[in-house]
Amino acid sequence: MLKSNNMVSEKKYIPKKSENISEWYNKIILETKLADYGPAKGTMIFRPYGYAIWELVQQVMDKEIKAKGVDNAYFPLFIPESLLTKEKEHVEGFAPELAVVTIGGGKELEEKLVVRPTSETIMYDSYAKWISSWRDLPMLINQWNNVVRWEKRTYMFLRTSEFLWQEGHTAHATHEEATDMVLWAIHMYAKIYRDYFAIAGYIGKKSETERFAGAVNTLTYESLMPDGKSLQSSTSHDLGQNFSKPFNIKYQDKEGKQQYVWQTSWGLSTRSLGGLILVHGDDNGLKLPPRLAPTQVIIIPVTNDTELLEKAEQLRGHMVAADLRVKIDSADNETYGFKINKWEMAGVPLRIEIGKRELQENAVTVASRMSGEKAKIAIENLVETVKSRLENIQSEMLAQSEKFLNDNTFDANDYAEFKKIMETSRGYIKAFWCENKECEAKIKEETKATTRCLPLDTPEENGKCIYCGGAAKHKWLFAQAY
Repeated sequence: MLKSNNMVSEKKYIPKKSENISEWYNKIILETKLADYGPAKGTMIFRPYGYAIWELVQQVMDKEIKAKGVDNAYFPLFIPESLLTKEKEHVEGFAPELAVVTIGGGKELEEKLVVRPTSETIMYDSYAKWISSWRDLPMLINQWNNVVRWEKRTYMFLRTSEFLWQEGHTAHATHEEATDMVLWAIHMYAKIYRDYFAIAGYIGKKSETERFAGAVNTLTYESLMPDGKSLQSSTSHDLGQNFSKPFNIKYQDKEGKQQYVWQTSWGLSTRSLGGLILVHGDDNGLKLPPRLAPTQVIIIPVTNDTELLEKAEQLRGHMVAADLRVKIDSADNETYGFKINKWEMAGVPLRIEIGKRELQENAVTVASRMSGEKAKIAIENLVETVKSRLENIQSEMLAQSEKFLNDNTFDANDYAEFKKIMETSRGYIKAFWCENKECEAKIKEETKATTRCLPLDTPEENGKCIYCGGAAKHKWLFAQAY
Protein backbone atom coordinates (compact mmCIF):
# COMPACT_ATOMS: atom_id res chain seq x y z
CA MET A 1 0.00 0.00 0.00
CA LEU A 2 1.57 3.29 -1.09
CA LYS A 3 1.19 6.36 1.08
CA SER A 4 1.83 10.06 0.68
CA ASN A 5 1.50 12.28 3.76
CA ASN A 6 -0.31 9.41 5.51
CA MET A 7 -2.84 9.34 2.67
CA VAL A 8 -3.22 6.31 0.41
CA SER A 9 -3.22 7.91 -3.00
CA GLU A 10 -1.98 5.57 -5.71
CA LYS A 11 -3.70 2.75 -7.52
CA LYS A 12 -2.48 -0.75 -6.67
CA TYR A 13 -0.77 -2.62 -9.46
CA ILE A 14 -2.52 -5.70 -10.79
CA PRO A 15 -1.50 -7.73 -13.84
CA LYS A 16 -3.78 -7.47 -16.87
CA LYS A 17 -6.23 -10.34 -17.17
CA SER A 18 -5.92 -10.08 -20.93
CA GLU A 19 -2.16 -10.75 -20.72
CA ASN A 20 -1.74 -13.27 -17.89
CA ILE A 21 -5.00 -14.67 -16.56
CA SER A 22 -3.38 -16.93 -13.96
CA GLU A 23 -1.26 -14.19 -12.41
CA TRP A 24 -4.23 -11.79 -12.55
CA TYR A 25 -6.50 -14.34 -10.84
CA ASN A 26 -4.21 -14.94 -7.87
CA LYS A 27 -3.41 -11.26 -7.42
CA ILE A 28 -7.05 -10.17 -7.56
CA ILE A 29 -8.10 -12.71 -4.92
CA LEU A 30 -5.41 -11.45 -2.55
CA GLU A 31 -5.80 -7.72 -3.23
CA THR A 32 -9.60 -7.69 -2.92
CA LYS A 33 -9.36 -9.75 0.27
CA LEU A 34 -11.53 -12.58 -0.99
CA ALA A 35 -9.13 -15.16 0.42
CA ASP A 36 -5.58 -15.84 1.54
CA TYR A 37 -3.26 -18.82 1.60
CA GLY A 38 -3.57 -21.08 4.64
CA PRO A 39 -0.49 -22.11 6.65
CA ALA A 40 -0.81 -25.76 5.54
CA LYS A 41 0.10 -26.39 1.91
CA GLY A 42 -2.92 -26.44 -0.39
CA THR A 43 -5.30 -24.81 2.10
CA MET A 44 -7.09 -21.50 1.77
CA ILE A 45 -8.55 -18.98 4.20
CA PHE A 46 -11.91 -17.49 3.27
CA ARG A 47 -11.70 -13.84 4.22
CA PRO A 48 -14.98 -12.04 5.09
CA TYR A 49 -15.50 -10.60 1.59
CA GLY A 50 -15.11 -13.99 -0.08
CA TYR A 51 -17.15 -15.81 2.55
CA ALA A 52 -19.95 -13.23 2.19
CA ILE A 53 -20.37 -14.28 -1.46
CA TRP A 54 -20.58 -17.93 -0.38
CA GLU A 55 -23.19 -17.00 2.24
CA LEU A 56 -25.34 -15.44 -0.48
CA VAL A 57 -25.00 -18.60 -2.56
CA GLN A 58 -26.00 -20.66 0.49
CA GLN A 59 -29.05 -18.49 1.13
CA VAL A 60 -30.51 -18.80 -2.35
CA MET A 61 -29.67 -22.46 -2.77
CA ASP A 62 -30.80 -23.51 0.70
CA LYS A 63 -34.21 -22.03 -0.10
CA GLU A 64 -34.44 -24.10 -3.31
CA ILE A 65 -33.32 -27.27 -1.53
CA LYS A 66 -35.80 -26.89 1.30
CA ALA A 67 -38.62 -26.08 -1.12
CA LYS A 68 -37.97 -29.52 -2.66
CA GLY A 69 -38.56 -31.09 0.76
CA VAL A 70 -34.89 -31.84 1.47
CA ASP A 71 -33.85 -31.31 5.11
CA ASN A 72 -30.44 -30.21 6.34
CA ALA A 73 -28.38 -32.41 8.69
CA TYR A 74 -24.74 -32.85 9.63
CA PHE A 75 -22.62 -36.00 9.67
CA PRO A 76 -19.14 -36.54 11.18
CA LEU A 77 -15.91 -35.45 9.51
CA PHE A 78 -14.15 -38.76 10.24
CA ILE A 79 -15.11 -41.90 8.33
CA PRO A 80 -13.96 -45.35 9.55
CA GLU A 81 -11.86 -46.92 6.80
CA SER A 82 -14.09 -50.02 6.77
CA LEU A 83 -17.07 -47.91 5.63
CA LEU A 84 -15.17 -46.28 2.78
CA THR A 85 -14.04 -49.64 1.39
CA LYS A 86 -17.56 -51.09 1.14
CA GLU A 87 -18.10 -49.77 -2.40
CA LYS A 88 -15.10 -50.86 -4.47
CA GLU A 89 -15.29 -48.32 -7.33
CA HIS A 90 -15.90 -45.48 -4.87
CA VAL A 91 -12.81 -46.15 -2.75
CA GLU A 92 -10.62 -46.72 -5.83
CA GLY A 93 -11.75 -43.39 -7.27
CA PHE A 94 -10.89 -41.44 -4.14
CA ALA A 95 -7.84 -43.38 -2.88
CA PRO A 96 -5.19 -41.00 -4.33
CA GLU A 97 -6.84 -37.98 -2.66
CA LEU A 98 -7.49 -39.33 0.83
CA ALA A 99 -6.19 -37.79 4.05
CA VAL A 100 -6.03 -40.50 6.73
CA VAL A 101 -5.79 -40.20 10.53
CA THR A 102 -3.69 -42.98 12.11
CA ILE A 103 -3.01 -41.52 15.57
CA GLY A 104 -5.56 -40.13 18.03
CA GLY A 105 -4.96 -39.06 21.62
CA GLY A 106 -1.31 -40.00 21.31
CA LYS A 107 -2.08 -43.64 20.44
CA GLU A 108 -2.20 -45.51 17.16
CA LEU A 109 -5.81 -46.09 16.16
CA GLU A 110 -7.11 -49.63 15.84
CA GLU A 111 -8.92 -48.55 12.68
CA LYS A 112 -7.77 -45.71 10.46
CA LEU A 113 -10.10 -42.75 10.03
CA VAL A 114 -10.49 -41.08 6.63
CA VAL A 115 -11.08 -37.32 6.63
CA ARG A 116 -14.32 -36.87 4.68
CA PRO A 117 -13.69 -36.54 0.89
CA THR A 118 -17.47 -36.87 0.34
CA SER A 119 -20.17 -38.29 2.62
CA GLU A 120 -21.83 -41.19 0.79
CA THR A 121 -20.34 -43.90 2.98
CA ILE A 122 -20.83 -42.37 6.42
CA MET A 123 -24.34 -41.21 5.62
CA TYR A 124 -25.43 -44.51 4.12
CA ASP A 125 -24.30 -46.45 7.17
CA SER A 126 -26.97 -44.47 9.04
CA TYR A 127 -29.52 -44.77 6.23
CA ALA A 128 -29.33 -48.55 6.66
CA LYS A 129 -30.42 -48.09 10.29
CA TRP A 130 -33.07 -45.45 9.64
CA ILE A 131 -34.82 -47.04 6.65
CA SER A 132 -36.88 -50.18 7.16
CA SER A 133 -40.28 -49.53 5.53
CA TRP A 134 -41.69 -47.83 2.44
CA ARG A 135 -43.07 -45.29 4.94
CA ASP A 136 -39.49 -44.10 5.58
CA LEU A 137 -39.05 -43.12 1.93
CA PRO A 138 -38.08 -40.95 0.29
CA MET A 139 -35.25 -39.97 2.62
CA LEU A 140 -34.06 -36.52 1.54
CA ILE A 141 -31.04 -35.05 3.37
CA ASN A 142 -28.60 -32.28 2.51
CA GLN A 143 -25.60 -31.02 4.42
CA TRP A 144 -23.48 -27.89 4.20
CA ASN A 145 -19.97 -28.91 5.17
CA ASN A 146 -16.28 -29.08 4.35
CA VAL A 147 -14.46 -31.92 2.61
CA VAL A 148 -10.79 -32.76 2.18
CA ARG A 149 -9.18 -34.09 -0.99
CA TRP A 150 -5.39 -34.14 -1.03
CA GLU A 151 -4.68 -32.23 -4.23
CA LYS A 152 -1.20 -32.29 -5.74
CA ARG A 153 -1.63 -29.02 -7.64
CA THR A 154 -3.75 -26.40 -5.92
CA TYR A 155 -5.39 -23.22 -7.19
CA MET A 156 -7.34 -20.90 -4.90
CA PHE A 157 -11.08 -21.62 -4.91
CA LEU A 158 -10.79 -23.89 -7.97
CA ARG A 159 -8.73 -26.67 -6.42
CA THR A 160 -7.79 -26.67 -2.73
CA SER A 161 -7.14 -29.50 -0.30
CA GLU A 162 -10.14 -28.43 1.77
CA PHE A 163 -13.23 -26.82 0.30
CA LEU A 164 -16.80 -26.00 1.25
CA TRP A 165 -19.91 -27.30 -0.44
CA GLN A 166 -23.38 -28.72 -0.06
CA GLU A 167 -24.05 -32.37 -0.74
CA GLY A 168 -27.53 -33.78 -1.12
CA HIS A 169 -28.14 -37.49 -0.55
CA THR A 170 -31.50 -39.07 -1.21
CA ALA A 171 -32.98 -42.58 -1.06
CA HIS A 172 -36.07 -43.64 -3.02
CA ALA A 173 -38.38 -46.59 -3.49
CA THR A 174 -38.01 -46.58 -7.28
CA HIS A 175 -35.34 -45.80 -9.84
CA GLU A 176 -37.77 -43.45 -11.60
CA GLU A 177 -38.08 -41.31 -8.44
CA ALA A 178 -34.29 -41.23 -8.07
CA THR A 179 -33.83 -40.22 -11.72
CA ASP A 180 -36.31 -37.38 -11.27
CA MET A 181 -34.29 -36.13 -8.28
CA VAL A 182 -31.02 -36.28 -10.27
CA LEU A 183 -32.61 -34.17 -13.01
CA TRP A 184 -34.15 -31.74 -10.53
CA ALA A 185 -30.77 -31.15 -8.84
CA ILE A 186 -28.82 -30.42 -12.01
CA HIS A 187 -31.53 -28.07 -13.31
CA MET A 188 -31.59 -26.34 -9.91
CA TYR A 189 -27.83 -25.78 -10.21
CA ALA A 190 -28.22 -24.46 -13.74
CA LYS A 191 -30.85 -22.01 -12.49
CA ILE A 192 -28.55 -20.80 -9.69
CA TYR A 193 -25.66 -20.35 -12.13
CA ARG A 194 -27.73 -18.48 -14.68
CA ASP A 195 -29.90 -16.38 -12.33
CA TYR A 196 -27.28 -15.52 -9.70
CA PHE A 197 -23.76 -16.19 -11.02
CA ALA A 198 -24.79 -14.93 -14.49
CA ILE A 199 -22.80 -17.83 -15.97
CA ALA A 200 -24.14 -19.76 -18.95
CA GLY A 201 -23.27 -23.41 -19.45
CA TYR A 202 -24.20 -26.85 -20.73
CA ILE A 203 -26.14 -29.53 -18.87
CA GLY A 204 -25.07 -33.00 -19.93
CA LYS A 205 -24.16 -36.56 -19.11
CA LYS A 206 -20.62 -37.57 -18.21
CA SER A 207 -18.82 -40.39 -20.00
CA GLU A 208 -18.17 -43.62 -18.12
CA THR A 209 -14.57 -42.53 -17.54
CA GLU A 210 -15.47 -39.07 -16.26
CA ARG A 211 -18.47 -39.94 -14.09
CA PHE A 212 -18.42 -39.99 -10.29
CA ALA A 213 -16.75 -43.04 -8.71
CA GLY A 214 -19.59 -45.37 -7.70
CA ALA A 215 -22.31 -43.75 -9.82
CA VAL A 216 -24.41 -45.36 -12.54
CA ASN A 217 -24.71 -41.99 -14.27
CA THR A 218 -23.45 -38.45 -13.63
CA LEU A 219 -24.97 -35.22 -14.90
CA THR A 220 -22.89 -32.05 -14.95
CA TYR A 221 -23.14 -28.30 -15.51
CA GLU A 222 -20.10 -27.27 -17.53
CA SER A 223 -19.17 -23.61 -17.96
CA LEU A 224 -16.49 -22.03 -20.12
CA MET A 225 -13.74 -19.89 -18.64
CA PRO A 226 -12.05 -16.98 -20.50
CA ASP A 227 -8.93 -19.05 -21.26
CA GLY A 228 -11.06 -21.53 -23.20
CA LYS A 229 -11.02 -24.20 -20.50
CA SER A 230 -14.11 -25.86 -19.06
CA LEU A 231 -15.06 -25.80 -15.39
CA GLN A 232 -17.11 -28.68 -14.02
CA SER A 233 -19.36 -26.37 -12.04
CA SER A 234 -21.64 -28.86 -10.28
CA THR A 235 -22.70 -32.50 -10.58
CA SER A 236 -25.69 -34.72 -9.85
CA HIS A 237 -25.31 -38.48 -9.61
CA ASP A 238 -27.61 -41.44 -10.13
CA LEU A 239 -26.13 -43.99 -7.74
CA GLY A 240 -28.57 -46.75 -8.70
CA GLN A 241 -28.24 -49.49 -6.07
CA ASN A 242 -24.43 -49.40 -6.05
CA PHE A 243 -24.38 -48.24 -2.43
CA SER A 244 -27.64 -49.65 -1.10
CA LYS A 245 -26.51 -53.24 -1.71
CA PRO A 246 -23.11 -53.14 0.03
CA PHE A 247 -24.58 -50.99 2.83
CA ASN A 248 -27.69 -53.17 3.03
CA ILE A 249 -30.15 -50.27 2.78
CA LYS A 250 -33.43 -52.12 2.34
CA TYR A 251 -37.09 -51.41 2.93
CA GLN A 252 -40.22 -53.52 3.15
CA ASP A 253 -42.57 -52.53 0.33
CA LYS A 254 -46.37 -52.41 0.52
CA GLU A 255 -46.55 -56.09 -0.45
CA GLY A 256 -44.23 -57.05 2.39
CA LYS A 257 -41.21 -57.77 0.17
CA GLN A 258 -37.68 -56.57 0.93
CA GLN A 259 -36.29 -54.14 -1.66
CA TYR A 260 -33.05 -52.20 -1.99
CA VAL A 261 -33.43 -48.42 -2.23
CA TRP A 262 -32.36 -46.31 -5.20
CA GLN A 263 -30.05 -43.41 -4.38
CA THR A 264 -28.75 -40.05 -5.57
CA SER A 265 -26.10 -37.57 -4.51
CA TRP A 266 -25.47 -34.05 -5.82
CA GLY A 267 -23.23 -31.13 -4.94
CA LEU A 268 -22.02 -27.60 -5.69
CA SER A 269 -18.85 -26.28 -4.07
CA THR A 270 -16.85 -23.11 -3.48
CA ARG A 271 -15.00 -23.77 -6.75
CA SER A 272 -18.04 -21.97 -8.17
CA LEU A 273 -16.56 -18.74 -6.76
CA GLY A 274 -13.42 -19.35 -8.80
CA GLY A 275 -15.59 -19.52 -11.90
CA LEU A 276 -17.36 -16.33 -10.88
CA ILE A 277 -14.04 -14.47 -10.58
CA LEU A 278 -12.68 -15.78 -13.88
CA VAL A 279 -15.79 -15.30 -16.00
CA HIS A 280 -16.67 -11.74 -15.04
CA GLY A 281 -13.42 -10.03 -14.02
CA ASP A 282 -11.50 -7.66 -16.28
CA ASP A 283 -8.17 -5.83 -16.34
CA ASN A 284 -9.39 -3.52 -13.57
CA GLY A 285 -10.40 -6.27 -11.15
CA LEU A 286 -13.53 -8.14 -10.12
CA LYS A 287 -16.96 -7.67 -11.63
CA LEU A 288 -19.60 -9.14 -9.36
CA PRO A 289 -23.14 -9.85 -10.54
CA PRO A 290 -25.47 -7.77 -8.34
CA ARG A 291 -27.34 -10.75 -6.88
CA LEU A 292 -24.11 -12.18 -5.44
CA ALA A 293 -22.33 -8.93 -4.60
CA PRO A 294 -21.89 -8.55 -0.82
CA THR A 295 -21.97 -4.78 -1.45
CA GLN A 296 -24.24 -3.84 -4.33
CA VAL A 297 -23.78 -0.08 -3.98
CA ILE A 298 -20.87 1.87 -2.52
CA ILE A 299 -21.43 5.52 -1.61
CA ILE A 300 -18.31 7.69 -1.76
CA PRO A 301 -18.57 11.25 -0.45
CA VAL A 302 -16.10 13.51 -2.28
CA THR A 303 -14.94 14.78 1.12
CA ASN A 304 -15.72 13.86 4.70
CA ASP A 305 -17.62 17.08 5.20
CA THR A 306 -20.31 16.57 7.88
CA GLU A 307 -23.12 17.63 5.56
CA LEU A 308 -22.01 15.13 2.88
CA LEU A 309 -21.65 12.29 5.39
CA GLU A 310 -25.10 12.95 6.80
CA LYS A 311 -26.61 12.91 3.31
CA ALA A 312 -24.74 9.72 2.44
CA GLU A 313 -26.10 8.04 5.58
CA GLN A 314 -29.61 9.17 4.72
CA LEU A 315 -29.33 7.73 1.22
CA ARG A 316 -27.89 4.49 2.55
CA GLY A 317 -30.83 4.16 4.94
CA HIS A 318 -33.36 4.53 2.13
CA MET A 319 -31.62 1.88 0.02
CA VAL A 320 -31.14 -0.57 2.90
CA ALA A 321 -34.87 -0.23 3.64
CA ALA A 322 -35.42 -1.33 0.02
CA ASP A 323 -33.37 -4.51 0.66
CA LEU A 324 -30.23 -3.28 -1.08
CA ARG A 325 -26.75 -4.04 0.26
CA VAL A 326 -25.08 -0.63 0.62
CA LYS A 327 -21.94 0.74 2.27
CA ILE A 328 -20.42 4.20 2.73
CA ASP A 329 -16.68 4.68 2.34
CA SER A 330 -15.76 7.50 4.70
CA ALA A 331 -12.17 6.43 5.38
CA ASP A 332 -10.09 9.50 6.06
CA ASN A 333 -6.68 7.98 5.20
CA GLU A 334 -7.42 7.38 1.52
CA THR A 335 -7.81 9.80 -1.35
CA TYR A 336 -11.07 10.06 -3.25
CA GLY A 337 -9.40 8.60 -6.36
CA PHE A 338 -7.95 5.68 -4.44
CA LYS A 339 -11.38 4.83 -3.05
CA ILE A 340 -12.86 4.76 -6.55
CA ASN A 341 -10.11 2.40 -7.76
CA LYS A 342 -10.43 0.22 -4.64
CA TRP A 343 -14.16 -0.39 -5.09
CA GLU A 344 -13.79 -0.81 -8.83
CA MET A 345 -11.25 -3.56 -8.17
CA ALA A 346 -13.62 -5.12 -5.61
CA GLY A 347 -16.27 -5.42 -8.32
CA VAL A 348 -19.07 -3.48 -6.61
CA PRO A 349 -21.78 -3.11 -9.31
CA LEU A 350 -22.74 0.53 -8.66
CA ARG A 351 -20.86 3.49 -7.21
CA ILE A 352 -22.60 6.63 -5.96
CA GLU A 353 -20.52 9.81 -5.80
CA ILE A 354 -21.77 12.76 -3.80
CA GLY A 355 -20.17 16.19 -3.47
CA LYS A 356 -21.18 19.79 -2.82
CA ARG A 357 -22.40 20.26 -6.37
CA GLU A 358 -24.62 17.17 -6.16
CA LEU A 359 -26.04 18.42 -2.86
CA GLN A 360 -26.97 21.73 -4.43
CA GLU A 361 -28.68 19.95 -7.32
CA ASN A 362 -30.35 17.40 -5.01
CA ALA A 363 -28.78 14.66 -7.09
CA VAL A 364 -25.96 12.12 -7.06
CA THR A 365 -23.62 10.70 -9.70
CA VAL A 366 -24.09 6.98 -10.31
CA ALA A 367 -21.30 4.99 -12.01
CA SER A 368 -21.63 1.44 -13.32
CA ARG A 369 -18.81 -1.08 -12.83
CA MET A 370 -20.19 -3.02 -15.78
CA SER A 371 -20.07 -0.27 -18.42
CA GLY A 372 -18.06 2.47 -16.72
CA GLU A 373 -20.80 4.93 -17.63
CA LYS A 374 -21.74 7.77 -15.26
CA ALA A 375 -25.09 9.53 -14.93
CA LYS A 376 -26.56 12.19 -12.66
CA ILE A 377 -29.68 10.89 -10.90
CA ALA A 378 -32.20 12.92 -8.90
CA ILE A 379 -32.23 11.78 -5.27
CA GLU A 380 -36.01 11.37 -5.31
CA ASN A 381 -35.63 8.69 -8.03
CA LEU A 382 -32.51 7.06 -6.62
CA VAL A 383 -33.85 3.84 -5.06
CA GLU A 384 -36.00 2.99 -8.06
CA THR A 385 -33.17 3.80 -10.48
CA VAL A 386 -30.58 1.77 -8.54
CA LYS A 387 -32.83 -1.30 -8.40
CA SER A 388 -33.52 -1.08 -12.13
CA ARG A 389 -29.85 -0.65 -13.00
CA LEU A 390 -28.79 -3.57 -10.84
CA GLU A 391 -31.28 -5.85 -12.60
CA ASN A 392 -30.06 -4.60 -15.99
CA ILE A 393 -26.45 -5.29 -15.01
CA GLN A 394 -27.39 -8.80 -13.91
CA SER A 395 -29.08 -9.47 -17.26
CA GLU A 396 -26.22 -7.94 -19.26
CA MET A 397 -23.64 -10.10 -17.48
CA LEU A 398 -25.56 -13.27 -18.31
CA ALA A 399 -25.97 -12.14 -21.92
CA GLN A 400 -22.21 -11.61 -22.18
CA SER A 401 -21.57 -15.08 -20.76
CA GLU A 402 -24.04 -16.66 -23.19
CA LYS A 403 -22.44 -14.88 -26.14
CA PHE A 404 -18.96 -16.01 -25.09
CA LEU A 405 -20.21 -19.60 -24.73
CA ASN A 406 -21.86 -19.58 -28.15
CA ASP A 407 -18.93 -17.84 -29.86
CA ASN A 408 -16.50 -20.42 -28.44
CA THR A 409 -18.45 -23.61 -29.14
CA PHE A 410 -17.19 -25.13 -32.38
CA ASP A 411 -18.00 -28.06 -34.63
CA ALA A 412 -15.07 -30.20 -35.75
CA ASN A 413 -15.51 -32.47 -38.73
CA ASP A 414 -12.08 -34.10 -38.66
CA TYR A 415 -9.31 -34.69 -36.15
CA ALA A 416 -6.91 -32.18 -37.73
CA GLU A 417 -9.47 -29.41 -37.23
CA PHE A 418 -10.10 -30.67 -33.68
CA LYS A 419 -6.39 -30.45 -32.80
CA LYS A 420 -6.00 -27.01 -34.39
CA ILE A 421 -8.83 -25.59 -32.24
CA MET A 422 -7.34 -27.07 -29.08
CA GLU A 423 -3.92 -25.63 -29.94
CA THR A 424 -5.31 -22.12 -30.55
CA SER A 425 -8.60 -20.74 -29.23
CA ARG A 426 -9.62 -23.85 -27.27
CA GLY A 427 -13.25 -23.67 -26.09
CA TYR A 428 -15.85 -26.41 -26.55
CA ILE A 429 -15.78 -28.70 -29.56
CA LYS A 430 -18.83 -30.67 -30.67
CA ALA A 431 -17.60 -33.85 -32.28
CA PHE A 432 -18.78 -37.37 -32.94
CA TRP A 433 -17.24 -39.93 -30.59
CA CYS A 434 -17.71 -43.69 -30.74
CA GLU A 435 -17.84 -43.84 -26.90
CA ASN A 436 -14.85 -46.15 -26.81
CA LYS A 437 -12.59 -45.50 -23.81
CA GLU A 438 -9.44 -46.03 -25.88
CA CYS A 439 -10.33 -43.22 -28.29
CA GLU A 440 -11.22 -41.00 -25.33
CA ALA A 441 -7.84 -41.68 -23.71
CA LYS A 442 -5.91 -41.06 -26.95
CA ILE A 443 -7.68 -37.74 -27.56
CA LYS A 444 -6.81 -36.64 -24.02
CA GLU A 445 -3.18 -37.75 -24.41
CA GLU A 446 -2.74 -35.93 -27.72
CA THR A 447 -4.76 -32.74 -27.13
CA LYS A 448 -5.35 -32.55 -23.34
CA ALA A 449 -9.07 -32.37 -24.16
CA THR A 450 -11.53 -34.58 -22.33
CA THR A 451 -15.15 -35.45 -22.90
CA ARG A 452 -16.93 -32.83 -20.81
CA CYS A 453 -20.46 -34.10 -21.40
CA LEU A 454 -23.14 -35.24 -23.80
CA PRO A 455 -25.68 -32.36 -23.68
CA LEU A 456 -29.10 -33.62 -22.65
CA ASP A 457 -30.79 -32.24 -25.75
CA THR A 458 -28.31 -33.85 -28.18
CA PRO A 459 -30.13 -35.66 -31.03
CA GLU A 460 -29.10 -39.13 -32.17
CA GLU A 461 -27.37 -39.04 -35.57
CA ASN A 462 -25.32 -41.21 -37.87
CA GLY A 463 -21.70 -40.11 -37.75
CA LYS A 464 -18.06 -41.16 -37.60
CA CYS A 465 -15.84 -40.93 -34.53
CA ILE A 466 -13.55 -37.89 -34.68
CA TYR A 467 -10.58 -40.10 -33.75
CA CYS A 468 -10.98 -43.63 -35.11
CA GLY A 469 -13.62 -43.10 -37.80
CA GLY A 470 -15.84 -45.79 -36.31
CA ALA A 471 -19.63 -45.53 -36.07
CA ALA A 472 -20.86 -42.84 -33.68
CA LYS A 473 -24.38 -41.71 -32.88
CA HIS A 474 -23.83 -38.60 -30.74
CA LYS A 475 -21.80 -35.41 -30.82
CA TRP A 476 -20.10 -34.96 -27.45
CA LEU A 477 -18.64 -31.77 -26.02
CA PHE A 478 -14.85 -31.85 -25.66
CA ALA A 479 -12.66 -29.26 -23.91
CA GLN A 480 -9.55 -28.87 -21.85
CA ALA A 481 -10.52 -28.61 -18.20
CA TYR A 482 -9.40 -27.31 -14.83
